Amino acid sequence: MKRKVWMLVVALAAILVLSACGSKSQEDVVKKLDEQMGELKGYKANAKMTLQMGNEPQTYDIEIWYSKPNYYRVHLKNDKKEQSQMILRNKEGVYVLTPALNKSYKFQSDWPKNSSQAYLYESLVKDILSDKDATFKATDDQYVFETKTRYQNNKMLPYQEITFNKKNLSPKSVKVMDTDRKTLVAVQFTKVEFNAKFDKNAFNTNKNLTGAKLDIPVNAKPDEDEFIVKYPTVKIGDTALLDEKEINTEDGKRVVLTYTGEKSFTMTQEKAEVLQTAIMAPTPMSGEMVDLGFAVGTLTDQSIAWTQDGVDYMIASNDLTDNELIEVAQSVQEEPVK
Repeated sequence: MKRKVWMLVVALAAILVLSACGSKSQEDVVKKLDEQMGELKGYKANAKMTLQMGNEPQTYDIEIWYSKPNYYRVHLKNDKKEQSQMILRNKEGVYVLTPALNKSYKFQSDWPKNSSQAYLYESLVKDILSDKDATFKATDDQYVFETKTRYQNNKMLPYQEITFNKKNLSPKSVKVMDTDRKTLVAVQFTKVEFNAKFDKNAFNTNKNLTGAKLDIPVNAKPDEDEFIVKYPTVKIGDTALLDEKEINTEDGKRVVLTYTGEKSFTMTQEKAEVLQTAIMAPTPMSGEMVDLGFAVGTLTDQSIAWTQDGVDYMIASNDLTDNELIEVAQSVQEEPVK
């Protein structure tokens, strides 16, 4: 009889322990995330990112490498795979590489420390730790947080929903939302490898530029002059397209769009130059590095410039704020909005 009672007590105790393990509080999960991030030596991850900034969704593949304390490699590829961009942070600084153009740029930047990054695990954890008003819910196999974002120059994306796998706290998905909580950026992680190993030159600038160029398909031969003209889909105030001009240059054509109204601006686009030299020194950039989602841009007081799919874009304005310049740039699509 005593033996049966004892066995019952043990069984009840085990049930209570399992129950406690399965119902962690928000504080428990946040503490565990913080501890895991502190112990993490690095990781490799793959994800798909979908942007809903314009009329049509744009999807990109992202490969993310992180090695403690502050080495990063983020490789962003479009659906066609021949156009890609890479952000590198190593002991020399922060670089943006465009392999198809054989170009590299060096920024004076503390990226990614002081801004949200939807595809970086440590950034997501920092967002959660920074937001005392973050909400939390648990399901059978995942934990879900809703937090404020920490974007410095992009106030159009104030909220995000971050989902972690319950088993190992790896990131599962991220939804970055506008003020109406409509998802504009969605990241779906397909693979996460914690404490991954890296080669000695894994974050070397020239090695990564050369390696990424070799990944470009042999049949990817962009037209030297022609490209599809793209237009911003966002409308700020009463701004409207006033004029569109095509100018012939030595390197092909340049298209100039002039928008008039209270928030007037000019947008230029032309085929980017492909450098023929084998290895060259990175071009130093004086503007601020801005992650547009589909590409990295350079923001100055009155303009923003970026390269996408082999085309150089620039928007210049005396009327648009930094936030508005970014908003217009992120909305550039192929369909005209006049």
